[in-house]
This record gives sequence, structure tokens and C-alpha cells, in this order.
Amino acid sequence: MENYIVNPVLPGFHPDPSIIRVGMDYYMAVSTFEWFPGVCIYHSTDLQNWELAARPLDRVSQLDMKGNDASGGVFAPCLSYDNGVFYLVYTNVRTHWYEFMDCHNYLVTASDIRGEWSEPVYLHSMGFDPSLFHDDDGRKWVVSIVRHYRKMRVQKIALQEYDPVLKKMTGLLTEIFGGSGLTAPEGPHLYRKDGFYYIMTAEGGTEYGHAVTMGRSERIGGPYELSPYNPVLTSRNDLTLPLQKTGHADLVEAPDGEWYMVHLCGRPLPPFRRCILGRETAVQHVRWTEDGWLCLADGGKEPQVRVPVSWPVERKLEEEIRYSFQGPDLSPDFFSLRVPLGEALSLTERPGCLRLTGKDSPNSRFEQSLIARRQEDFAFSFETELDFEPSSERQMAGILYFYDECDFYYLRVTHGQSGQKIIDVMQMNRGKTEYMPDCGIAVPEGRSIRLKLVVRRTEASCYYSLEQGAWQPAGNTLDASLLSDEYPEEGAYTGAMVGLGCHDMAYRSARAYFKYAVYRREGTGMGID
Repeated sequence: MENYIVNPVLPGFHPDPSIIRVGMDYYMAVSTFEWFPGVCIYHSTDLQNWELAARPLDRVSQLDMKGNDASGGVFAPCLSYDNGVFYLVYTNVRTHWYEFMDCHNYLVTASDIRGEWSEPVYLHSMGFDPSLFHDDDGRKWVVSIVRHYRKMRVQKIALQEYDPVLKKMTGLLTEIFGGSGLTAPEGPHLYRKDGFYYIMTAEGGTEYGHAVTMGRSERIGGPYELSPYNPVLTSRNDLTLPLQKTGHADLVEAPDGEWYMVHLCGRPLPPFRRCILGRETAVQHVRWTEDGWLCLADGGKEPQVRVPVSWPVERKLEEEIRYSFQGPDLSPDFFSLRVPLGEALSLTERPGCLRLTGKDSPNSRFEQSLIARRQEDFAFSFETELDFEPSSERQMAGILYFYDECDFYYLRVTHGQSGQKIIDVMQMNRGKTEYMPDCGIAVPEGRSIRLKLVVRRTEASCYYSLEQGAWQPAGNTLDASLLSDEYPEEGAYTGAMVGLGCHDMAYRSARAYFKYAVYRREGTGMGID
């Protein structure tokens, strides 16, 4: 056992953390963007080891993302707790690459964090990153970004009261905080301590200029005085730090009275400084100064990989995660794109197999038969065995190494131009299709095929095997760094995913049967080996 936390505590695509403590239990919510179900809520008792406790937005009535932009969907949820009720506010961002932005904000509640969450209450569509604050007098307030579309308007944080009886926003919307000057304040949270209201925001954008800043006021509506310690946390001044992009934070008080900050971060890989694992979540120890401001406990501004704590910590990590598809439910590790798969997925049609029925193309933002889980390690493998008998080159199934519908690799079983069943590797590169040369590998009909993806930092390799035969290479080494926030032509916010798919652009009825899937990690995944 050790008396320190190792960061990141949630490796892989786990951005925008929001944390609370109820008794001895910590709960943390993170963004899921266009992946369904929406929002992951994790549970921990030591701030190091986190287990998935809930995926609260599991119904289309709560979250309908069909047709949403890539890197749209759920931005920055906020989890809170008051008088026996858990509250979750979130945004469904439908469009965001354009002058206007469609971002609708909602609130759901639950008495049991693991139980069924309520139908949503609509809040507003002014902007994103909503946060719910429960004041000492019983009133409730929502702070969020007001996203102005006129260029001369500066983005600020706005405040409006929420009426829990009428279940709607009430009173005037007031802009209360413009940030510290690092540009674009977002991700706001309010806190009440020692007679002050504190506001915490993320500034500088969610890339390498990211930072955490704070202000305080004696009145919730401001004016807010800027902290003399701003930025409280940032990596913007040292590109050699192992944790980059640090920002978008939240605070929690531990049972021993110490305070901790959770925040997002990224770990770039050379040579192009691309973060394949996306934006991850880390923890820092913080303290309140004698003059009532927050700063890192070590007195600096830079994030630490190892963070001392006053309790013993033992990191727990499974080296192999095997998905047997025994049913009746799919592992909660897996997501679908934008909407649930419904009848396109079955765990009962052929016992012990996952059946996917092909629907739209891999470029679709509507109905893809695809399930995927996060890449959480710089070195891992993912393999499966499937039965699939395509009748057309418009039908395909296999392993997808996926960023979004414009950027992915597809190790697939399909038909070649000659009409023979083949294995090949397709790349979608910024929306343009490329194929690995000399990779149309003919395979016999009626045989099970094993497929495997192996990733070592920025290099990915594909393999196949007929039944229990030896693994054979399929295609050349691939550039895994293309599946990162930094590569798409427009800004992106997720991370690499790996999973199973079946697509049928002919009759939308081809069926692939996956007998198992295995995710194997090599090393700790913490980036410090």
C-alpha cells in the first residue's frame, strides 16, 4: 500500500469531471459526448480506484442524439446532492461547428444514484456546461456559459434561479463572471465557504492553454473579485509536464477535512503531441490560504502525477477484461453511437454470442450497429471471433478502432470486388476512404474468423486467424495518433474507442455473430512505467 494517488485516476476518454462526497463515498460524473448511454457516474472510497456506478441517461426520452454532430452530445455534466436527492444537469449539444449552436440543457434526479433516473426537466438553450448550486437558504441556482453568436459579445458565465417546485428556471438571467482574461471562461461551479461565494471556471480553451481560475464575492450575483493565485492550476507554461491540458475542475472535501480538486488532463505522445486517449481525469490536493483563497497544496500551479494523501491506497487494475456475451445484458463498458441499438443487437438469438444486424454505413450519424469501449492504455490489444457471411461488398463486420465517423480504422470481413469473402483493413481519414495495400485476404466461406488489433503507443497493427490457427498480419502498421483530439480538421473532444460493428448498406439485414471480445492492457496505463 502507498499513501499517494497516481494520475490519471480515470485514464482514457473521461473528460469534464464533476465530484461530490456523500458520507464516505465519492461519486464523479464525466462527459460522454455522442456515445450512448449518456454520462458515466463512478464511485470510489479512496479517490484512486473508481468503479462504474451508473449510466443515468439510458433512455431516448432523456437523451436523443440521433444526427448530432461529432463531438456533440453530452458536454460537462454536473452532479450534486441535496436532502437525499441526487441531481444531474447536462447539455445535449446538437450542432456546434457553426455560427449558431444548438445546446439544450436538462436536469434529472434520483433518490438512489444507481437506480432509475427521472425524466428530464428542460432548463434553457443559452449555452453549455450547466452547474447546479444548492445554497444554504434552500434556493437553487444554475450557472452556465452564455454562448453569444455575435463576435463583439464576450463569452461570460451567467446565473439564473431554478424553482424545484415549478421545475423551471425563474427570475432574470444575469451575467456574473467574465473570467481572468485567459479567454473563454467555461465549466463553472459555485461553492459557499466562510461567508463567500466562490466561482471556479476553466479558461484558455480545452487544449494546451487550458487553466483553472477562481473568483469570489459576498453576493451570489457578484461582483466577483479575481483570485491573486490565478491560474490556480495549469500546464500552459511547461509543455514538458506529463499531464497537459489541465483544466475544467471541481472540488470535494475529504472526511479528514482536506480538500481535493478533480480536473481533466491529456497525455500527448511524440512526435506530434497527439492525445490518443483523449481528455482524462486526474486528482490534485488543494488547500485554502489564510486569506481565503484556494491553491495547490504544494504551493505551485502545475499538476502532479503522484499526489500524497493521508490514507493507504492500493491501485487495482485488471490486466484482461473478457466479454463472454452470455447475456442477458451487454457489459456497461460498451457504448453505442448516439442512440440505443434496440433490435439491431441481441444476446439471446444465438446463446453465447452477440448478434449485430447491419444498418447504416460507418459514416452515419443516425443508425450505426456499433458498440465500443474506451481505449484506456497506451499499450493494449482487442480481439474477437465472429461468424459472418456477407453477400455483398456493401456488407461488412469486424473490429473498429474509432474516433468518430470521419476518422477510424476498420479491420473487417466483407466481399472483395471479385465477389469472394475477404479480410481487409479500411481507413477513414478525415472522411476519405483509404485501403491498406495488398490486404484483400481471401478466406473460406462458413468458417469462424478471429480478428485482433494491437496498439503500442502511436502504432497499431491488425491480425487475423482462421478458427484456432496462428495469428497472421493484415495490412501494414497504422498511425494510431490519427485517432486523437488533435487530428480531425475541426475541433474534437472525445478519445479513441475500440469495438465491434456490423454495417449493411444493401439490405440493412446482414447479421454478424461475435463469440467473445477481450481487452488486454499491458503496463499500468498510467503513463509512468
